[in-house]
Amino acid sequence: MHTNAKLAKLGLFDTKVPRYTSYPTAPKFSDAVGPSQMDDWISAIEPGSAISLYLHIPFCRRLCWFCACRTQGTKTDGPVAAYLETLARELALFGSRLPEGVTLSRMHWGGGTPTLLQPDMISELAARIADVVPLAPGAEFSVEVDPNEIDQPRVDALARAGMNRASIGVQDFDDEVQNTIGRIQGFEATRDAADMLRGAGIRSLNADILFGLPHQDRGRIASTVQKLLTLTPDRVALYGYAHVPWMARRQSLIPSDALPQPEERLALFETARQLFEWDGYEQIGIDHFALPGDGLAIAARAGKLRRNFQGYTDEPSETLIGLGASAISRFPQGYTQNNPGTSAHTKAIRAETFSTCRGHVFTAEDRLRSRMIEAVMCDFSVSRQDLADRFPGEMALADSLLSGAAITFGDTVRLTEQGLRITDEARPLARIIARYFDAYDMSEQAHASAI
Repeated sequence: MHTNAKLAKLGLFDTKVPRYTSYPTAPKFSDAVGPSQMDDWISAIEPGSAISLYLHIPFCRRLCWFCACRTQGTKTDGPVAAYLETLARELALFGSRLPEGVTLSRMHWGGGTPTLLQPDMISELAARIADVVPLAPGAEFSVEVDPNEIDQPRVDALARAGMNRASIGVQDFDDEVQNTIGRIQGFEATRDAADMLRGAGIRSLNADILFGLPHQDRGRIASTVQKLLTLTPDRVALYGYAHVPWMARRQSLIPSDALPQPEERLALFETARQLFEWDGYEQIGIDHFALPGDGLAIAARAGKLRRNFQGYTDEPSETLIGLGASAISRFPQGYTQNNPGTSAHTKAIRAETFSTCRGHVFTAEDRLRSRMIEAVMCDFSVSRQDLADRFPGEMALADSLLSGAAITFGDTVRLTEQGLRITDEARPLARIIARYFDAYDMSEQAHASAI
C-alpha cells in the first residue's frame, strides 16, 4: 500500500503538470504553423472517411469565476448572431477544401454556453454543418448544456438537429461553494434540465463536477455526488479545479485561502471515487466514471480508450477539426489552432483564409512519446507490443524511456517484458509518470496540480 508520504516524495502534492489532452501540449505550439498547413491537411483527409468536429461557441450570459476557458459575456444575441455568420463562412471555407464523401462520426458543441443559442440559430447552424459534412449513421452528437440556460424549445431544436448526448455542467451543488465560485445553479434546475433532455429522447447524459473548489470538504462533495447519482448520468467527469488567476483573471475573485490543500484534494477525489464505484460506475482513466454499458467503459475494457481536447473519448479517428475562435484541430500530421481573439478570427475568415495562428508538426519521436503518454493516461500501462507495432523504428528510445521510468518511480510501477504498468495504489501519479515521457521543457509553463 502506497502511503501519502510515498506519493508526496514522488511529487504528487507539489508538482505542476499538464492534463495531457494533447502532446505536445498547447503552450508548445509555435507560429511556424499557419493557414497553409490547415489547407493542406484538410485536403489530405481521406475521401469517404469519418472524422470528428468540435465547434466552439465562446459566449456566456454570465462569466463563472472558476472558469479558465476562452469565453466572453453577452446580454444580447447581437454578438452571437455575428459570430454564427462567421462560423457559416468558416464552414464554407472548410467545405471548399474537404475531399468528397467525408462524414462525422463525432460532433461536439462546446464553449462557452452553446445552449444560449436561440432555437432558430441551433437549427440553422446544424443545417449548415450538415450541408458541408453530414453526420454518419450511428454518429454521436453532443452539446454542453447549462441548466440555467436551457428551455424546452431549445432542447427540441437540438433533438431535431440530431443531438443524442448532452453534457451537463454541475461543478458543485453546495450553496457556499457556488457563491464563492460565481456559479449559482440549484439541484432542481439541473434535475429539470436532465428530465427535459430525456423527455426529448436524448438518453445519454454526461455530467461534469469539480473537486478542489473553495470550502469543499468530504461531506460537501459526498452530498454533491449523491445528488448527482439520483440523475443516473451515463458518465461523469470529475475534474480537479485548477486555480490559475495569473492566466484567468476572473479567478482572482476566488479566495485562495479557502482552497483545499493538496492532501485534502486527494481525499476529496477518493471520497467521490468510492461513491461512484459503490453505485456501479467504472473508473475511466484519471478522472472519468461511466456505467458499464457506456461507450467509454466499453472502450476502456477493450483497450481502445483515447485522449483528446475534450478529455477521454472512444473516437477512433485521427482527425478532429476545430472550428471557431481558439479551436484546436488535430490531424495525423500535427496540430493547428485558430486565433483566440474573436475579432482577429473573424477578420481572417472574412478574407477567406483560416485564422490558424499556431500549431505543431509531428516528428517520429513526438508520435512515440504521444502514444506512451496517452497509454499512461488511458490505461495506466504502456505495452511494448503496441509500441513495436506502431513504431518499429523507435523501439530503442521506447525501451530506454520505459527503463528510466522504472528506475525513477521504483515500486510504484512494474516493468516486465510486456511493458510498464502503474500499480493500482499509485494511479494518482499518472500525470507525473506521463510527464517523464515528455521531451519538452515545461519550466516556464503554468499547469495544474498533479492531484
